[in-house]
Parts: sequence; C-alpha cells; structure tokens
Amino acid sequence: MKHASDLTTLNISLPRLQREFVEAEAAKTGCTTTSEYVRRLIHEAQQRTTLDELERKLVAGLDSGDPIDITPEYWEKKRRDLLERHARKRA
Repeated sequence: MKHASDLTTLNISLPRLQREFVEAEAAKTGCTTTSEYVRRLIHEAQQRTTLDELERKLVAGLDSGDPIDITPEYWEKKRRDLLERHARKRA
C-alpha cells in the first residue's frame, strides 16, 4: 500500500444494512478494516476496467486489417528487421 501521506479520505453514507454487509464482508475476506475492503473492491474494479480496455484494443487490432500468416519465416524476418533497425540507431 502507499504511504499514509498518499492516502485521502472519502466519506460515504450507507443504509444500516449495507454498512453491516460491508463490515461482515470485510471480516469474512480477511480485511482488517472496512476501508481496506472498499479499497480492495475499487482495485478489483480498476483491474476489470483495464482488462476490458485491453480486450477492446486487441479486438480492434484483430479487426484492423487483412489477416497474415504467421510462420517461422515471418518471425525470422521480423527479427532481422529489428536487428537492422537497432544497428542503424547505434551507428
């Protein structure tokens, strides 16, 4: 976790039943505080958002052009091209 100086406070109002639920879930999942539990939920939501965006980009990439055959020769050419580009930059 970040340093205490990196933390900020967010106050939320919950109905009693939701607060009891959060407290029970925090205890059940091994969180030491309800804040830790809420941070964990937010972190998981952030990860899902990142993975969803990555998947959208991958699908867009797959749909972006005509398909090509990926063969050992394809990878060898890619490797040669990369080595040549690297050598030109160093020269």
